[in-house]
Amino acid sequence: MKILVTGANGLLGQKLSLLLDSKEDIELVATARSSPSIQLKRGAFQLLDITNQAEVNEIISQVQPEVIINTAAMTQVDHCETEQEKCWLSNVTAVAYLVKACEKEKVKLIHVSTDFIFDGTQGALKENAKPNPVNYYGKSKLAAEKIIQESNIEWAILRTVLVFGITSDLSRSNIVLWVKKNLEEGKVINVVNDQWRTPTLAEDLAMGCYLATIKNARGIYHISGEEMMTPYDIAVETAKFFDLDRSLIKPTDSTTFKQPAARPLKTGFDITKAKAELGYTPHTFTDGLAILASQIQKLSANK
Repeated sequence: MKILVTGANGLLGQKLSLLLDSKEDIELVATARSSPSIQLKRGAFQLLDITNQAEVNEIISQVQPEVIINTAAMTQVDHCETEQEKCWLSNVTAVAYLVKACEKEKVKLIHVSTDFIFDGTQGALKENAKPNPVNYYGKSKLAAEKIIQESNIEWAILRTVLVFGITSDLSRSNIVLWVKKNLEEGKVINVVNDQWRTPTLAEDLAMGCYLATIKNARGIYHISGEEMMTPYDIAVETAKFFDLDRSLIKPTDSTTFKQPAARPLKTGFDITKAKAELGYTPHTFTDGLAILASQIQKLSANK
């Protein structure tokens, strides 16, 4: 099976590309806007900016993949709020370009979406929950979902929640790495205790994408961790695991933070469908921290 991955330099893109590259029955073409961050043993890499329609058409026509997995997106929520044109181009217009090319070349699209399409009034959420985004990022991701759902292509949408993990070159942090770094530096951190999520290990999300591909999944699937946690819970568990000073973690509520974009208070997913239909089995949060810790150790040893 020939698979094209977009956004291959991102956290998920790297994990997914390495996973697919390890499968002998998969021919991988990983794509990103800049030179590759990972070394592939079997797969190929091509430059692709999905906001450029001509590039999208040319690469998909040339590669002729059976499946495209779109992991590329502008995901920094506050930047999406303040740079709305850029957000729409990356998260909506680019998806429309992919859909048109998939329609022409008869390619299936697997698209990664987010819990931020919901308003945060309830959780854990099933796939049929009603979307109602409270920020521009969520609006853009919901608009992309609608474009895909109204298209004439084969598709699957995989929504996820609060992804964490590490790569050798990752410029952007995530909550686990942020907590670990600040506590190691002896800094007091204020962490909200009134937002609820089901944090997702990047490797688990990559596996969800792989399973959706080989099982020929169609429709919407919720792919995340199973444990409902607040950011404060995540911080405390991270401190415990890495034996850091928990007294530096101060609980607070979201009203104390002045951010450009609103956050939904309670999302998190019910992943029953993904478990039953795809055989998806995420790690526990603690097991995810153990995987992260071993990767940090390897990265340190290689420096």
